[in-house]
Amino acid sequence: MRRTFLIVGLCVAVLLGVLWATGGYGALQGWVLAAQREAQTTLAGAVRAIKTGQPGAVIGLLSICFGYGVLHAAGPGHGKMLIAGYGMGRRVPVLALSSIALAASLVQAAVAVAVVYAGVAILGWTRKQVEGVAENIMAPAGMIAIAGVGLWLMWRGARRARRMWTSDRAKIADQPQADTHVHTHDHPHVHDDHCGHAHGPSIAEVAGLSGWRDTAALIAGIALRPCSGALFLLILTWQLGIGLAGIGGTFAMGLGTAIVTIGVALLAVWAREGALASLPLNRAARVLPLFEMAAGACVALIALSLLSQSL
Repeated sequence: MRRTFLIVGLCVAVLLGVLWATGGYGALQGWVLAAQREAQTTLAGAVRAIKTGQPGAVIGLLSICFGYGVLHAAGPGHGKMLIAGYGMGRRVPVLALSSIALAASLVQAAVAVAVVYAGVAILGWTRKQVEGVAENIMAPAGMIAIAGVGLWLMWRGARRARRMWTSDRAKIADQPQADTHVHTHDHPHVHDDHCGHAHGPSIAEVAGLSGWRDTAALIAGIALRPCSGALFLLILTWQLGIGLAGIGGTFAMGLGTAIVTIGVALLAVWAREGALASLPLNRAARVLPLFEMAAGACVALIALSLLSQSL
């Protein structure tokens, strides 16, 4: 099993490296954006079909919205970056990380509904005003939140690494006293797994989510920036008087987005376990804080870079 983790992790790393070196990310981004524009045209046609009462139009709209969500998540985005970075930096169970990815996508859909209906229905904003708020206020706020999560991972990883280093120094300082201890019994003293002595931190002591704050920060960082396609759909269906269809389509987009982010969560877990597979458990526990620091640094740098490009 460990060898499988290692092979899969290496394959993922090599594939990402080849895409980066050959400019594959740019080509993939261009293809995804073109597909999104084409999907928006199809989306508008599905909305018109609902308005004219064509049979099966609602199912058609939901299917198109689900596919659009997949395309949206497959393109450049901050949600995948945050899920991947956290999955690499923290030894989170794959089910927990996948649940966070699903919840974040659905909350992102709910935020889109709230923004549109608060802006259009209550404040009387136009489509451009709603999109301006999403792009000029909510998107930078989301990037700042993601950068904050990255810095938090760096700080916590550094704190854990320092704690381990201090503990190791204390054990080394106490070692001479332990060597001069005189045993008054005849049988040898054997250290085993249950001898009562601490032999370094375990994986369980440095793994997993650290409470509801981590979960809330991950979900908020992803959900603060609503999907532009969802805003387009919600405003269009509101104007045509079929708002419920738009809300249903928005959550179908969220499910489509979740499919991709859950896949990213799975890849992050496989890559992390592949990197740790060849290490003894006590060594892996000491490496994890370094993973956390490195992942946090990557998340913070990418978020700040995207933030600078949007300003």
